[in-house]
Amino acid sequence: MSAPDPITVEIVASAFRSVVDESFIALMKSAYSTNIKERHDHSCAICDPRGRLIVQSEQSLPIHLASMTGLMQAVLARYPLDQIHEGDIFVANDPHVAGGTHLPDINYAAPIFAEGRILGFVCNIAHHADIGGMVPGSMAGGMSEIWQEGLRIPLVRLFRAGQLQQDILDILLLNARIPSERRGDHFAQIAACRLGLRRVDEIVARYGAPLIEAVWDELLIRTHTRMRAAISDLPDGTYRFQDVMDDDGFGTRDIPLKLEIRVSGERAEFDWTGSAPQVRGNINLTFGATKAAVAYALRTLLDPEIANNEGVLDCCELVTQRGSIVDCVAPAPVAQRLNTSQRLVDIIIGALAPAIPDAVVGASNGANTTAVFSGTDPRNGQPYLYLETLGGGAGGRSDRDGKDGVQVHITNTSNLPIEAIETEYPLRVLAYGFAPDSGGAGRFRGGAGLRRVIAPVGHDCTFNGAGERFANAPWGIFGGGEGRPGRFVLQTGAQDQLLASKPTAVPLPEGSAIVVETPGSGGYGPAQDRPQEEVAADALAGKYSDEFLDRNYPAQRRGQDRA
Repeated sequence: MSAPDPITVEIVASAFRSVVDESFIALMKSAYSTNIKERHDHSCAICDPRGRLIVQSEQSLPIHLASMTGLMQAVLARYPLDQIHEGDIFVANDPHVAGGTHLPDINYAAPIFAEGRILGFVCNIAHHADIGGMVPGSMAGGMSEIWQEGLRIPLVRLFRAGQLQQDILDILLLNARIPSERRGDHFAQIAACRLGLRRVDEIVARYGAPLIEAVWDELLIRTHTRMRAAISDLPDGTYRFQDVMDDDGFGTRDIPLKLEIRVSGERAEFDWTGSAPQVRGNINLTFGATKAAVAYALRTLLDPEIANNEGVLDCCELVTQRGSIVDCVAPAPVAQRLNTSQRLVDIIIGALAPAIPDAVVGASNGANTTAVFSGTDPRNGQPYLYLETLGGGAGGRSDRDGKDGVQVHITNTSNLPIEAIETEYPLRVLAYGFAPDSGGAGRFRGGAGLRRVIAPVGHDCTFNGAGERFANAPWGIFGGGEGRPGRFVLQTGAQDQLLASKPTAVPLPEGSAIVVETPGSGGYGPAQDRPQEEVAADALAGKYSDEFLDRNYPAQRRGQDRA
């Protein structure tokens, strides 16, 4: 079939974007857990029969791109297409054998049959609030091997030709702490798959499979072509940057991550040689997760308007050392891999800053600060588990301040509302706002981190957490100042106790509280260049103390005094 005309391509492409966006909303509205229905920690996509990502829902998480393509690679490596049947639904989560990036992200894929053959697959992924393992929430520090992190699901058929395999579902539910909630989230994913299949059937009935396949090929070609052109706009040369992870939770600190980017024409090679060997703690990355971080950074820095599909991934040329923190092997733990992904993005930004100064930002909060509260609900005697990964500051930009209190880069989940926390769980939010003085100074200041104080109501509970950028501050760029690191604090009514960055099984008796302060972010440009009226506005906003403003903007503050 000849290439479709541009108008047809856009019409059909928009139809498929609507399919994945509707599936995303259906999953969100059907889910039981606050992590999905409120925080939107899930993604939906469509892949072709070769496993190539064609279209991803607008609100999908960039890190999930790796898991979805990883699942498809696992499916196609194990099953010839003629052994996949209508009504099958595949499920997996394992990072080492099934293409996942960490165990709480459970991947689903269902084949699309059209005109007697497989046209592609509808896929979704959702972060389950618990997948078993040694700690509630399956996400805290203190885990040194993949088996401690929860149930490992190899590639299996949960539905075989339309029939639920109840014994497999029983295994999935038995290994989770809140099985009723897990069951609801699993069936939300199943419902999203089935909705996607129905909507694709409607598009096939209108346009036919051959035209759809031609449009899909054209979408990948367009993205690949635009991304290669964007790379060619970079000056040829070698760009280097390095940073460190705070620690792995087992005493290894300042863990190095090193990058050399070699640009030549339309080719860019990202060489992570020299990064640390994989560590005992759970901040390791699989190769797919590293590739997703590079793909995200390329797209956002060079051409943010292009479609997020396999064409971006195809432009990522990576060099890694097998067994390193950016390309780990079993049995490496990976639950907190997102913290390392965030650091990779910061490093890519730092490396390319001299070439594209107007596109880069100061280091953002560089983390996915995890807080997990678990116990028995005194209202009904049932176990509960509240998990949240909190946002922080976004780095200062070349033309404006960074955003306050948001998820950044490789994840884009929402902050859980106070009303949802206090309705769903026996917890009280005593304070919620921005961490004071946490955004780095600069011509354009960095965004502020978040501050939450949470206490149990009518019972004792347990706290687990995992933080990054708690020791090494987010750096500023082009003379901008550092953001403030994050911290966990235990309040008991006596002296406050500063906790480790990756605390495990902290008893939280009634009358005590946990303070979660997430990292801020770095500023952009010298603080001396910030206009006096903007410094005055910072003072009125209440997010910065007089001491912070006097120290970082002395000339502007003296000008205010004279005025």
